[in-house]
Amino acid sequence: MSQDAQPDYISKKTVVYRIHGMEQVKVRRDVAYRAHGGAHAPTFDLYYPTCAESGARVPAVFVVAGFPDAGYEAIVGCKFKETGSSVSWGQLLAASGVAAITYTNREPAADLDALLRHVRQDAAALGVDENRLGLWASSGNVPLALSALMREGGDRLKCAVLCYGYMLDVGGSTRVAGAAGTWGFVNPCAGKSVDDLPEDVPLFIARAGRDKIPHLNETLDRFIAAALRRNLPLTFTNHPTAPHAFDLFQDDEDSRQIIRQILTFIRFHLSAAS
Repeated sequence: MSQDAQPDYISKKTVVYRIHGMEQVKVRRDVAYRAHGGAHAPTFDLYYPTCAESGARVPAVFVVAGFPDAGYEAIVGCKFKETGSSVSWGQLLAASGVAAITYTNREPAADLDALLRHVRQDAAALGVDENRLGLWASSGNVPLALSALMREGGDRLKCAVLCYGYMLDVGGSTRVAGAAGTWGFVNPCAGKSVDDLPEDVPLFIARAGRDKIPHLNETLDRFIAAALRRNLPLTFTNHPTAPHAFDLFQDDEDSRQIIRQILTFIRFHLSAAS
């Protein structure tokens, strides 16, 4: 989702922060991870750091897709893993020393679970450390990432980055449920609360101060207040002049600094994971 932009334009936008070598990272494309009856299996792309030593197993971040691909194609005209955002974030993460996984899906919650299982089971062959896994999610993809944290807990996932996203319906609100119905993203957190989140998984939340997506910042602000009351390990940053998807649409130093903070957060928590 974005504001004030045409779908085909949205699909082509790439992250506004670049680092040397990100276009040269190794990519293993279209690896099948789940069978859907007689249909073609969904697949994932693995962006792998070029700086990794031969035979090394590196931490990995899943770029979460909370829309089925059919819904995402209806909004922006292509599959989620083919968007400029997914590709450039995959390159950026890999160039920063962390593998990135983007993927196709038909059933967002079940397919993410299947993908997590597949990567863990095949971690050695993929060159991934199954004990150092994190999530990156934005916008309407965030509720699925939150639900994965609730199911997986700190024993499985070590950190999550949540950017300008719809969060949870806190305190009797139905804003997230309404947005899910309007936009078509899944909301597995319906009926859940901040208390259902693990208490030991660090979260990084980025807020766009001038986000025009209806009620999005309302849900985000309520979530932050509830997370602080519970004393969750939370890192929060606000870009006061930014629109929705500022990592793609606002090419300024504040946006680039937040992206650098995200990369530092991921490297710190995944390198420290045991």
